[in-house]
This record gives sequence, C-alpha cells and structure tokens, in this order.
Amino acid sequence: MESFSLILAIVVVTALAFDFTNGFHDTANAMATTISTGAMRPKAAVAMSAVLNLVGAFLSVEVANTISKGLVDEAGIRPEVIFAALVGAILWNLLTWLVGLPSSSSHALMGGLIGATVASAGFGAVHGDVLVTKVLIPAIAAPLVAGLAAMFATRLTYRMGRNAEAKASEKGYRAGQIASAGLVSLAHGTNDAQKTMGIITLALVAGGAVAPDSDPPMWVILSAGIAIALGTYLGGWRIIRTMGKGLTDLQPQQGFAAQTSAATVILASSHLGFSLSTTHSVSGAVMGAGLGRKGGVVRWSTATRMFVAWGLTLPAAALVAAIAEWVCGFGSWGTAVVAVFLVASSAAIWKISRREVVDHTNVNDHDTPAEEPAGVVTQAIAAVTPPPAGPSEDLSATIPAPAANDPQAPSAASTV
Repeated sequence: MESFSLILAIVVVTALAFDFTNGFHDTANAMATTISTGAMRPKAAVAMSAVLNLVGAFLSVEVANTISKGLVDEAGIRPEVIFAALVGAILWNLLTWLVGLPSSSSHALMGGLIGATVASAGFGAVHGDVLVTKVLIPAIAAPLVAGLAAMFATRLTYRMGRNAEAKASEKGYRAGQIASAGLVSLAHGTNDAQKTMGIITLALVAGGAVAPDSDPPMWVILSAGIAIALGTYLGGWRIIRTMGKGLTDLQPQQGFAAQTSAATVILASSHLGFSLSTTHSVSGAVMGAGLGRKGGVVRWSTATRMFVAWGLTLPAAALVAAIAEWVCGFGSWGTAVVAVFLVASSAAIWKISRREVVDHTNVNDHDTPAEEPAGVVTQAIAAVTPPPAGPSEDLSATIPAPAANDPQAPSAASTV
C-alpha cells in the first residue's frame, strides 16, 4: 500500500500541474493546421483532441519507463529533486506559451530533471547513454524525418489530385485532416502523458511508496490522462496561432500531409520508448509541408525564433531546476519558498497574458508579416515541386484582347 508524505503529495500535485500545462501548451501540435484551414471549428477541435489525449494515455507505458527507470539513478533521487525539476519545466512552459513559441514540454521536463539531479547528486547520477540515445538523438532526428516525410507527402497529394476538381479535393482533404488530427492527438497522449506518469512513478520510488522498477500504478495513468486532457481542452491559443498561421500558410492538402507524417513519427517513437518532442515533430512537419507546395514559403524569421527556443529549452529548464533544488536543500522552509515562487510566477505570467487575449474567437486573426524574400532552400525546393491541384485557367479568359478601336493597340503590321 502506498504511503504518502507531505512532500510526496506536493510533488504529485505539481506533476499533474505540469501535465496540465503540457496539454494546453501542446494543443497546437494536433489542431493548429486543422483550425487554420477551417477543417474544424476551434472549440470542437480542442474538445476532440482532449478526448483522444485521454485515450492515448492508456495505450503504452514505454516512455514512462524510460523516464522513471532509465534517465537518472533512482537511488540518488529525493522527492524534492523531482519537485525542483517540475518547477523548471512549468516555468519554461508558461514563458514560451506567453510569447506564443511552440517549444518542447518534453525537453523542458528532461532539462529540469537533469538540472535538479546534477545539483543534488552530481553528473554521475545522470545516465548519459540514455540521454543521448533516447532524448538528444530523437530531438534532432524527429523534426528532420517528419519534415522530409511531410514535404514528399505534400508533393504526392498535389500530384494525385492534379486533375481533381478543386472544391471536391479540398473537401476530401479537410475530412482527411480531421482524421489525421485525431491521430496526432492520440499520439500526443500516448507519448506526453507518459512523461508525467514516469515522473510521478519516479517520485513514488524516491519516497518509498512503491518498489523500484515498478510500472506506473493505474491511478497514476488515469490522473495523468485526465490532467493532460483538461489542459488540451483549455487550448493553447497563442501557440495554435503561431503554428497555424505564423510559420506558413497551409492549404488542406498540406495540413493533411503534415499531421499524418507527424503522427507516424510520434507513434513509432512511443512504441520504441523514445522520449521525443511532439512539438518538434509537428513543427518540422508543418515546415516540410510548407516547402512541399510550389509557391509555398516558410517564414524563416518565425522559424528562427522557434529554433532558438528549442535550443534554450534544456539548459534553461535545467538552470531553473538546479537553483530550485539548491533552495530546497535548506529544508522544509526552502521547499516552501520554491512553491510560493512557482505560484507567484505562474500568476504573474497569467496576468500579463490577459493584456492581449488570444482565444477561439480570434485565433485565426493573424497579422501576416511582410513577405520575406525566398531563401536558397525555399527557391531550390520550389523549383522541383509540382503546382497546386486544380484546373489551370485559360489565359484568354483572364487577359482580354485589346479593343478594336483602341488607339494604343498595335496594328498587325507593326507587330511583324
């Protein structure tokens, strides 16, 4: 029977709070393209995503085991260490949500756990081989693989629909988008809810509530699934706006290709126990789909800001978590100070966000930036990409011939 101390209860509640922020921070992963192309209404989209995130939480525990058993040495971990890790992850999630950047909740959690563990037990308590093979390599490979898959899938969808009637083609791909968005939501629940399960299980082991090498208890799986589903239903509208409109302008064919490619990568990684970022996978797929259509342009200024956030996530969360662990090391009053700081900082970020409200009523009202000059990559890819599907217009129907009595019209003799 599990026994709980006060600090262990605080860790569990904080972990579920992180899971909640993960839900609304990463709603854009599944629904941004579906909302931006008009395939679904915003509120209906996030409701469907919430339900499928909950279902996905019950499909596997491989990623949870990677976190609870593989990344750090369980013997050197105290519940306070896990609490400090969660503080770093939550604050980074909230800061990137405030500015609308789709950074990785997964890497924020990994960074927080690594930083707090190093501060508590030294670098030897972190299993470097697991960090490299299960976290860092997937972090680099996932967006590249998803992006390339989405680019070629976009080309294929346009090629297959080249002779189709434009309206019928768009209607069909919108239906496909709904199905693929559901698949991404299921994949997100399968991959990301497990990370919270792993953190809670690690805390239970550290607090002596369950035996080492235990799988997540059923109540942990259920509570993590509910928390991420509730966060998803709240909707991270700021990041949905960035993913749906800020990176590139997507048509239904591109949205379908991006979501299907990302879901395939995420589900395969979950099965293998890789703790990859669903945000990286979907963002890479969106950019790949943008480059896959002839004339499609990725807004590299937005993409660059996003890449910087990706690079800062692990070290920033690790630094905050290490400081939090140092303060927690002073005893109960130190833990109380960190808890008060977390609540106060979260409230301050929420208050700042109310100055410019983004919700389901204005999520697609994006001020499109001035067109950026096409870069070398965009030009090279566009040169070999087929044009969008749909019948080409007859130029004689769109460019009228000059009037017979037009004095500026050249005569037949003058054109020879």
